[in-house]
Amino acid sequence: MIPLFIDCDPGIDDAIALGYALCQEDVLITGVAASGGNVPTGQVVRNTLGWLALAGRADVPVHPGADLPLSGEAEYAEDTHGDTGTGYAVLPQGAAPDARDAARAWVEAARAHPGELVGVLLGPATNLALALEIEPRLPALIRRLFVMGGAFNYRGNTRPTTEWNISCDPEAAARVFAAFGRADSLPVIGPLEATEAVVMTPARLDAILGDGTGHNAAGNAVREPGPRDDRWQHWLGQLAAALRFYFEFHESDGHGYLAHIHDPYVLAAAIGWARADAAGRGTADDSPDRGADGIIPWAETARVAIDVELHGTLTRGETVADWLGRWNRTPNAEVIRRIDAGGFLEHLQTVLMRGPTS
Repeated sequence: MIPLFIDCDPGIDDAIALGYALCQEDVLITGVAASGGNVPTGQVVRNTLGWLALAGRADVPVHPGADLPLSGEAEYAEDTHGDTGTGYAVLPQGAAPDARDAARAWVEAARAHPGELVGVLLGPATNLALALEIEPRLPALIRRLFVMGGAFNYRGNTRPTTEWNISCDPEAAARVFAAFGRADSLPVIGPLEATEAVVMTPARLDAILGDGTGHNAAGNAVREPGPRDDRWQHWLGQLAAALRFYFEFHESDGHGYLAHIHDPYVLAAAIGWARADAAGRGTADDSPDRGADGIIPWAETARVAIDVELHGTLTRGETVADWLGRWNRTPNAEVIRRIDAGGFLEHLQTVLMRGPTS
């Protein structure tokens, strides 16, 4: 079993990532940190518990995150994910959250699975930064950290040059990158310019729902059976309602009636990497597109020194990569540069159609 700790802020693409994780029979979800980001923390906790209850997985512990970023100033994205962060979906009331807060939960999960835990950060880095204050050895205890965040030499989706997760709490992101950049296995960063290639369309969603004809990555019509489990079919129905809001937002933002789903890819890459690493299929190749810590599935990557701008009047929260080596710093991250989006989306479609296997 792959022990996995997920820090997220559902959010619609976060919900897809949670669903993907629930479908992996060899993954032990040790806990989910519910971070304020897309909507305030209290609502994120309710959303996370609701998505898990809908899937029949109230056993997964959910840990409330910090109420505010390290700076004490919060902003949210109701225009992107809806007033509740679930679009048009209606979720059941879930179980009570775990008594341990998210920062403490990060630490306890890492201590319980030293050198084995895979951490996946899909929201602001606040909780993980606070966890480092409790346990500075955290980067040595976690097998590898995967992060959805940042925009390197690319336009932002929050301010002109900033990506949402980093922009929510730049100080926390800077602390996490600095600490984990000294780990034996560099953190893997999935930035906006790569993850925006992962696009959900109405046709693919129809295929996942199993209502008839969908289209594969090559644009060819395909017919697929729907999920066998009624509970999972209902879960997918609510996901479709959430995605309908997400489609509308992206259309209003000029992208067309579709949705960029950033988070599922980063989570799936973390699980895929962990499987390959455990099986000894990693590589020590140090070429620019392949890191020394093993192959990241569906991706081309580069190892580079990165940092976060904290003081710029126009660029606060911007992630900066020193592609030319001007800082003379050792690389502290493996950044995903390109994604085989078609290949990953076919995989995601197959997994979501199948649903949980136990």
